[in-house]
Amino acid sequence: MKKHLGSLGLLLTAIIWGSGFVANNIALETMTPLQILCLRFFIGAVLMGGIACKRFKNVGKQEIIAGTILGVILFAAFTAQTFGLKYTTPSKNAFLTATNVVIVPFIALLLNKKRVDGYSCAGAVMAITGIGLLSLRGNLSLSFGDALTLICAFCFAFHIFYTGEFAQKYDVLILTAIQMLVAFLLSFLVMLPAEGISLSVSGNGLVSVIYLGVFSTTIAFFLQTVAQKYTTETKAAVILSMESVFGTLFSILIVQEEITARMVAGCILILAAVIIAETKPKLIMKRYIEEIKEL
Repeated sequence: MKKHLGSLGLLLTAIIWGSGFVANNIALETMTPLQILCLRFFIGAVLMGGIACKRFKNVGKQEIIAGTILGVILFAAFTAQTFGLKYTTPSKNAFLTATNVVIVPFIALLLNKKRVDGYSCAGAVMAITGIGLLSLRGNLSLSFGDALTLICAFCFAFHIFYTGEFAQKYDVLILTAIQMLVAFLLSFLVMLPAEGISLSVSGNGLVSVIYLGVFSTTIAFFLQTVAQKYTTETKAAVILSMESVFGTLFSILIVQEEITARMVAGCILILAAVIIAETKPKLIMKRYIEEIKEL
């Protein structure tokens, strides 16, 4: 039962993150990317700090360092994603961000010398092909927004890798609270000299950024943390990769984005790459066959 609840929690997280692409797009109509980041991380820091406040009594130096590293990477990832969304569509932003799941094994190879299997290599080739279909123009060049979103994907891949490393050693809620605080402080320190603290925002923009702070940042991260206690990392990665699918669906339903056949083909390839790289279908089938033979 807990495994099913874990899967349901991760699916809900993917839905929330998928809707966040559209909320971000709406907020960008009246706010700058730095203003959005500053407000969403401020809300996240306050809420996560409140949730984890009783655990701060025993926080150690290494825990603070780990949370700070995650916060810096998280700030870089969301900065690239939010600025990228300003120059590309929500659906392309969502799917290109999802390629981070394929990148993670190669980061593990470089930093931890973990062997990359054939499924990860095949997934990488499929993802690159899908990115080409989704993002490359007629002259084979990436748009500025697409390039920023790919940088975001690499940042999120490093964030996933280091979260996995640090979560084995430290309190996950403490790590999340610290990284939210660090991401907020960085957003504020960058925004202050660049734009000042003046804020002119529409009602829709304000509602969108509150949604991003409460749901896409605080609740989604909390749900992911709790849900992953009841399922495997592979299954979690596959379910969370569905945020790109929900991002596209919400983009079509809410902002009436036009989807072309080429974009659909690219999206399917990227999603298939993520699933193949993470689930290794042939190995799963082999295991099931062996289990059947034993019956």
